[in-house]
Amino acid sequence: MDNDVAARSYVWLALDRFAGYGDAEAIRAPGRTLTYQELRTAVLTMASALHEQGVHAGTSVAILVGNPHEAIFLQLSLHLLGCRSVWMIPSAPHRHRVEFLRLAEADVFVYDARTHDQLGRELLGEVPHLSVLCLGDGGLGPDLLARPPADEPPIGRDGPDAEPHSLFQTGGTTGTPKLVLHRHSFFQTLMLFSDHWTASGGHHLRHLAVSAFWHVSAQVPVLMTLFTGGTLVMHDKYDTQPFLDAITQDRITSILLPPPLLYQLLDDPRLADTDTSTLQMISCGGSAAAPARLAQAVERFGPVLRPVYGMTEAPFITAQPNLTVDPAHPERLGSCGLPFGDMRVEIRSSAGDVLPAGETGEVWISGSLMMDGYFGEPGLTAQTLTGGWLRTGDVGRLDADGYLFLVDRIKDMIITGYGSTNIYSRPVEDALVAHPQVRAAAVIGVPADDTGEAVYAYVVAEPGADLSPDEVRDFVIGELNEMWAPRTVEFIDGLPLTAMGKIDKKALRARYLAAAPATA
Repeated sequence: MDNDVAARSYVWLALDRFAGYGDAEAIRAPGRTLTYQELRTAVLTMASALHEQGVHAGTSVAILVGNPHEAIFLQLSLHLLGCRSVWMIPSAPHRHRVEFLRLAEADVFVYDARTHDQLGRELLGEVPHLSVLCLGDGGLGPDLLARPPADEPPIGRDGPDAEPHSLFQTGGTTGTPKLVLHRHSFFQTLMLFSDHWTASGGHHLRHLAVSAFWHVSAQVPVLMTLFTGGTLVMHDKYDTQPFLDAITQDRITSILLPPPLLYQLLDDPRLADTDTSTLQMISCGGSAAAPARLAQAVERFGPVLRPVYGMTEAPFITAQPNLTVDPAHPERLGSCGLPFGDMRVEIRSSAGDVLPAGETGEVWISGSLMMDGYFGEPGLTAQTLTGGWLRTGDVGRLDADGYLFLVDRIKDMIITGYGSTNIYSRPVEDALVAHPQVRAAAVIGVPADDTGEAVYAYVVAEPGADLSPDEVRDFVIGELNEMWAPRTVEFIDGLPLTAMGKIDKKALRARYLAAAPATA
């Protein structure tokens, strides 16, 4: 292969690193452990298998998998060949998946026949023109895992259209999911951040991955673990007992959890008997975590919490590592921290003007971990990317030291008739969870004749709690004021979550609408 072409791909550098790490343990997965040399061979073997099936530079490959370790081979091998990897959310609505394949201009469909055979067959019934390949036998296409090991790379990428890149499906919590494009430069940046982690004395990563690899925010810590020579421990899903066992037995140093799973972990009585002393970094992201729950986590685990803020369009925007309950700044338990890496954050008005510290507006960001746009949607891209900045759609403020505080999504703001006052979800939810008998909470805006919209709260109480809606409402009035307090409090056994671990407010709104005729 032409050396100049090879030098363009981050995967070649990764393969060289894997060779250098040699027999060090790279991946622990259910039923298999791989050294770095074996990982390198697995990537080359997968690339050869794909190439033999007609996958070449510029091919668009849609992927339907859970969280198998082979997904890592697939991503790296497709990028080695100069392909577009298209990551699908298995639990997305069927019509969203079909539309996703169409917009992504997929040429090839790869699915895990061991875990998603029925789903793969259903989807192919809608898009029968796609070439089909499988992970595992028994599916509708050749098994990519059946090829004998290869030690040499196949013919690699070349030509101007051979840049490796990936598309990721957004969660669709505010509408139809979009196709987020991250180009080769994004993955090169991950390599640079990995170098910085090592050079700055970052601990040897032993990362426990429970978030599915189809999400870009899950790919970031996985790839950085491997780029730095750490050990990746993979679980198919979050289940508390195996998770706790892995922390102790595999000497885990790093985990990434969305707030709902962090809460489950804190509330599980088995945690008290688990040795978590090896943990050095618990990243908590995907949605805002309640300060009261973060304080509990700091008390239980020590100063290893790292609240992070990100989205599919930019998976790491801010971070607050080594979180503590600082008497000088107790409010920072509600902050998602300072800009991460080279990311920049500004708060702007609806007119696009930069606002001073303390004022609330839309969060705008810029930096090398930002998407290139929404694939196939230039109009939407132009609305979102402006002059090198990305409009996040989140509402927040910066304090005098640059710490970011998020208060809501623009589309989730509750506008009341009290002078058209904006009520933000985050402060109300934080106040609800601050009640000692409340485990979790979420609020939505619902129609109200007198104020236009009113705050409606869904509350998960502690087991055995003796709690009334009026008591909850009065507590929020004491924490905030009457205007911000929920007009209605409904107790619920658990909050619905999206596939990405966020509270599913679309589902809560649907629940409200389904019950509204009966309660009107």
